[in-house]
Parts: sequence; C-alpha cells; structure tokens
Amino acid sequence: MPYPAPIQEFVENLSYIDDRGDRVQALIDLSRSYKPANHEKPYPADHRVPGCESEVYSWVNLTQDGNLDLEIAVDNPQGISAMALAAIITEGIQNQPPQTAAQLDEELVYALFGKELSMGKSMGLTNLIRQVKAQAANLA
Repeated sequence: MPYPAPIQEFVENLSYIDDRGDRVQALIDLSRSYKPANHEKPYPADHRVPGCESEVYSWVNLTQDGNLDLEIAVDNPQGISAMALAAIITEGIQNQPPQTAAQLDEELVYALFGKELSMGKSMGLTNLIRQVKAQAANLA
C-alpha cells in the first residue's frame, strides 16, 4: 500500500540517494522543517510516545472540516530522527481525512532511515507511527 502522496514522493526521492552521508544530510535538512507542537509543558503523559528516547508526544484532532490536525512535540533537541519523522508524517496527513493515517506503515521508518537503526531508536520511531495511527483511528 502506498503512503499518502507527499510521503510517497519523499520516500521515492530519497531512494535515489545512494550515498549514506547524502541520505543522512537529506534527513537532517528535513528535520529543520519540523514545527513544534503548540502545547504547554509539561506535556500530558497520555500523549507521550512509549519507548521513544527523544521524549515525543502527539496530538491528533479534527479541524472544523473533519480533517486531521496533527501536532507532534519532540522534547529532546538532539532528537533529529524524531523531528524528521514528525515533519514527514505531519506533511503527509495534515488536513487530510482521518482514514489517510491508516496509510502510514511502520516500514516507513526503515524506508527513511535504513535498517541500521538501533533497536531503541527504531522502536521509538515505529511507536510514533503506531500512536498517530491509533489516535486518528479513534476519530474516524
């Protein structure tokens, strides 16, 4: 199943980058487009992504039109991978119908970052996808 169009396009473009260093730089550049959540700290524990080393929180709500309004907070300034994933997920499903989140797949983590991720990092990033999908499914 393809990802939402903006995510699919990014994954395809990233697949053309063979050099690991260039790929890492593309993801770092993507992390710079991350927009922090507009919520006051401390963030509520029930929004924290379990197992994520970067202390990530997510909120999925609906706009007045019934589309997704997604906010992700990465509380660790060193959480570059989490910021990059947050930016691409937000770009892919923001203002889309709730069922669009069902197109997110945990394999996105490996499509973006490769199979070399540590177990802790991959668990946190895949849990972010799982949490966003679950929050959106509760709204559908």
